[in-house]
Amino acid sequence: MKRLLALALFVALAHPALAADKCMPFAGERMSFDVSWEFINAGSATMTIVADDRGWKTQISARTNRVLDLFKKVRDTISATGTCLDGRIQSLSFDVEQHENRYHSIKQTRFDWQRNQVRYTQKGETTVYDVPAGHLSVVDAFLLTRTMPLQPGDEFRIPVFDSRKRYQVLVRVLNKRPMLRVPWGGVVPCVILEPKLKTEGIFSSKGTMKIWVTDDERHIPVKVVAKIRFGHIVGTLEAYDGPAFIRQAVH
Repeated sequence: MKRLLALALFVALAHPALAADKCMPFAGERMSFDVSWEFINAGSATMTIVADDRGWKTQISARTNRVLDLFKKVRDTISATGTCLDGRIQSLSFDVEQHENRYHSIKQTRFDWQRNQVRYTQKGETTVYDVPAGHLSVVDAFLLTRTMPLQPGDEFRIPVFDSRKRYQVLVRVLNKRPMLRVPWGGVVPCVILEPKLKTEGIFSSKGTMKIWVTDDERHIPVKVVAKIRFGHIVGTLEAYDGPAFIRQAVH
């Protein structure tokens, strides 16, 4: 699963917890995904978004199952925090801990938007990059994308900083509206997002992903497909829970 998808300015609001409601309507969500490699069940992933005293925290975890553990054992975690500045999303931190077979890595990113800098730490060494305020982690970029209207044929770019790279993620909304089955029952219309990523993420290598989200104001991710070196990884939403007002809308 990919880390996926940006804007922000400079003035912090007086009460970040209340501000989060204005630009981050997804706090309180919990999603569980079944992950497969081609037609083989590969493992599972979860994504949770919770409010905190500065804004919100998103945590994504992915793990292979016992069978895939024999070939490539994955126990990866992403933790990202963000806040609202003048009603817009601003990333604060982005941490990745990877356990993949014998490989173990911890990468930490801190967005110092007040100084237009990002601090990136790996193996105990910190490098400072000049990055203008408004650049997001790929997680917050995806959350920002979910707040957009997302009409088929739309195309837009989001500024991100990820794995020492500062670039613009190109996101295309494909000209399709497929119907997909959802955990809360029945099938719903979806739109397909195609972000062009330049960095690697959980369960995937850099390149093209496709993300199916519900065609409504929530844009809940229902399916994710990422191309890897050998085939494709597919994540399918198996369970969803959210704030009361969201649950009432989807049931």
